[in-house]
Amino acid sequence: MSPTLLRKLTTTIAVALLVVEAAAPAVARTPEAAPAPGGVRAVVRDAATGAPVPYACAALVPTDPAALAAVTLGEDQLGRYGGCADEQGSLVTGDVAPGEYRLLVRPYDTTRHGWQWVGRHGGTGQRERALAVRVRAGAVTSAPDIRLDPPGSVVGVVTDAATGAPVPRALVMVVPYVPDPKYGDHGPTTDENGRYTITGLGPYEWPVQFAAGGFATVWSGGVGTRAQARGVRVHAQRTATLNQALPAGIPVSGAVRVDELLTYAQVLAFDASTGDLAGVADVGSGYALRLLPGQRVKLRCDCSYAPPVWHQDAADFDAATPLRLRRTPVVVDFDLG
Repeated sequence: MSPTLLRKLTTTIAVALLVVEAAAPAVARTPEAAPAPGGVRAVVRDAATGAPVPYACAALVPTDPAALAAVTLGEDQLGRYGGCADEQGSLVTGDVAPGEYRLLVRPYDTTRHGWQWVGRHGGTGQRERALAVRVRAGAVTSAPDIRLDPPGSVVGVVTDAATGAPVPRALVMVVPYVPDPKYGDHGPTTDENGRYTITGLGPYEWPVQFAAGGFATVWSGGVGTRAQARGVRVHAQRTATLNQALPAGIPVSGAVRVDELLTYAQVLAFDASTGDLAGVADVGSGYALRLLPGQRVKLRCDCSYAPPVWHQDAADFDAATPLRLRRTPVVVDFDLG
């Protein structure tokens, strides 16, 4: 075969191979599979007798701040997973995303047993002292036995820090939640004289959060973070007193530009370190929050029918820009148009 003919044949084969490769369908890429869910197993017992306690429910509260901040209208800040014990006190939760969680247990009969965060050797009222349980993909993790103690109560008066006047309709929360303007509040609120009552708490020290329109949201002791809260000591079958004055705080406000506003649009503030809810404001053409000087928060606008937007134009908690509160008003606008 002559060199010229060989070159022509080689060129023809190469072109044909390129045409075939271009015409061949692309190989489908299989998306990376999500990790298999896991679960948690525990037994709920009476702390004094060891007898099983039926029907108590546990919430698996994520330790990850971003997961904790995945809370919306009308929800308690308890995460997405949980389960209830059967008649023998056996509690098994399934379909739980792998991760690290703390358990908050709410008894069915709160006249006999109180709420508790589950510790390694008993209950606690402080989330940070609760045992962290790691859920692994495809496995059921055994948690220590949950030993429920008798309950106690907390009463108090909420007042305006500037005037001393009682604050009616203030929210009083052991677990922060996002108020729903349509359905009202599902936790304790103050009456016209600023008085409130919380029942069914285990006999431990509990931090309590207070929120009311026109005031900064604070934890007991008038502070902005759970870690700095001055908790109230609850005793079994007794009533403790916790009064709280609400400060005006620093205004955080801004305009909200959006093509179609949600019926119940809100701007929410979260503690930038822990993910704890720090304030909620309803939205019209704008919003107005009040926060404490020194707080470091991340803001989220649940304002349109598209996914929520974090400051500044971020898609999630981790990517959001933290805002440090000083002693002067702050303006943060949201443009969702």
